[in-house]
Amino acid sequence: MKKLLIFMAIFCSVGLIAAQEKPNKNKKAEFAVGGNCEMCKKRIEKAAYSVKGVKSAVWNVQSGNMQITIDERKCSVKDVQKAIAKIGHDAGEERAENKTYENLHHCCLYDRLPEQK
Repeated sequence: MKKLLIFMAIFCSVGLIAAQEKPNKNKKAEFAVGGNCEMCKKRIEKAAYSVKGVKSAVWNVQSGNMQITIDERKCSVKDVQKAIAKIGHDAGEERAENKTYENLHHCCLYDRLPEQK
């Protein structure tokens, strides 16, 4: 009986370990990024590609949606959003600093959503 309990405990442990989600080499994600023009597009995509592990990054000027493919073993969606926010564009839940936003070219000053507290 004791051996059976030990066997069951080991079997359950192995099952739980195997069930853990593994990092995806080609994770696709989409999120909103604030911007207005082709100049913004170039800047936003360049910031995304600066993150190690980003395989593709395309920002749609009309919709404001960013589509990325990343290697989750090297980076996360949050890392990409932070890199974009760092250059002055709100990305997903990451907000750009006001000073950085205000230094964007005048045509790139998009309508920002109010800060959430």
